[in-house]
Amino acid sequence: MSTPLLAQRRCGVLLHPTSLPGQGYCGDFGDDARRFVDLITGAGLSIWQVLPLGPTHRDGCPYQSFSVHAGSPDLIDLHWLAHHKWLSPAQARAGMADRGAKREALNLACEVFFQQAESAPDAPMVKAYREFLERADFWLEDYVRFHAFRHSEQQRSWTEWPRGLRDRDPRVCDALAVELTRQTTRLRFRQFVFDCQWRELREYANDRGVLLFGDIPIYVHLESADVWAHQEMFDLDEVGRPVTVTGVPPDYFCAEGQLWGNPQYNWQLMRDTGFHWWLQRFDSAAKQFDIARIDHFRALQAYWEIPASATSAREGHWVEAPGRELLQAVRSNYPELKLVAENLGSITAEVEALRKEFGLPGMLILQFAFDGSPDNPYLNHLHTTGDIVYTGTHDNDTTLGWFESLDAATRAKVYAYYGNPTEPMPWMLIHQAMASPANTAIIPWQDFLGLDGHHRMNTPGSTEGNWRWRFDWSQVPGDLQKHISDMLAASDRQPP
Repeated sequence: MSTPLLAQRRCGVLLHPTSLPGQGYCGDFGDDARRFVDLITGAGLSIWQVLPLGPTHRDGCPYQSFSVHAGSPDLIDLHWLAHHKWLSPAQARAGMADRGAKREALNLACEVFFQQAESAPDAPMVKAYREFLERADFWLEDYVRFHAFRHSEQQRSWTEWPRGLRDRDPRVCDALAVELTRQTTRLRFRQFVFDCQWRELREYANDRGVLLFGDIPIYVHLESADVWAHQEMFDLDEVGRPVTVTGVPPDYFCAEGQLWGNPQYNWQLMRDTGFHWWLQRFDSAAKQFDIARIDHFRALQAYWEIPASATSAREGHWVEAPGRELLQAVRSNYPELKLVAENLGSITAEVEALRKEFGLPGMLILQFAFDGSPDNPYLNHLHTTGDIVYTGTHDNDTTLGWFESLDAATRAKVYAYYGNPTEPMPWMLIHQAMASPANTAIIPWQDFLGLDGHHRMNTPGSTEGNWRWRFDWSQVPGDLQKHISDMLAASDRQPP
């Protein structure tokens, strides 16, 4: 589990693909994604941190997905389907209006694809489809059945489905799957298209020296194919309802703590089965990304367990987890997998010891550095080469928004610590990230664009208005590439 990719000085950018510009209702893997790769390549940036890419619930949060293995159909580029003659250009344009229109366009493309497959079963894309089914066999059938069954049950929670479906009685599930063949075929096709497009985009980025940096969300949503298909791996009662749920105690993100509500794991069974369920997750991450971050890494050492009946995260308590055994299994099975630990929140010496034992880079957030403590680990002079420095993350305000929200005394401390530079925010903090001893620096795209708090991506502990931000090409200054390139040269972060 060594990390040679992070052993030299470099810089990257943080942007979820839904935030890309374009004509559709959200960003996708189309021409604007490649234009973005070209832009950051021209600036000398060599990492694109994309966050999770899974199919989301209505709130759009990629950390609360319907599947830990599947991809979001929202990210599919419909023009790619037109290029393959599965849609007309007009159908592709019409499908960009909203999520429902895209689903209809994907259904049309699916029909054409299989019509063509009947007449040309050895065509390259038909072969690619069969190869995808083979690669995804361990998760795909559960995923398409879950979605098809959920639709047939009027989107009700799977815990409320008829007992045979809820408990996955093979006779009941197989019979309904036959009835819903058309729906499951469409769902398989969407995942095939997502897989093709992501592979092509990753190859495009890699060929230009850009590494794709993704995420492994630590928990999964109750309403997911993963929980329904592997109920024994979670702390559930006899009808599938959580006994204990996830969250975190009060911290600098949220004064009341956060009650996430995901079901807790049955760690004893995870251990007894050799962490097979987890190893499949790491396998998917290894196939999808060049670098993967373990979200909420501290839960691998100890997790905040909250009774399902609780109304506040404050009612939880810490429970030790078998993270060391899990990471040993990952190291044995995926010795070359490049992992990063999200070590933010209530971090203890035990958590840091576990991270360092496995040589995992941690995260250093400059916005967290100014609580007045001289030994604050986020202050630049305490940074280590093996970690990753950020101005902020997707869970923070933009750097300009953060700075504008500070009182005058704290603003003065920020400038005094950095020697009262003349640069305005956010460029002053970007410059300090570049100058950090940390070999890797990641800057949110909003900061490179100099945007204020109105352009924040996510506010932890809130459920409204998140995950919707998109930028526009008109917001990109004409001299941005040169500005970034000059900073990279001055801080020895030019691409290899």
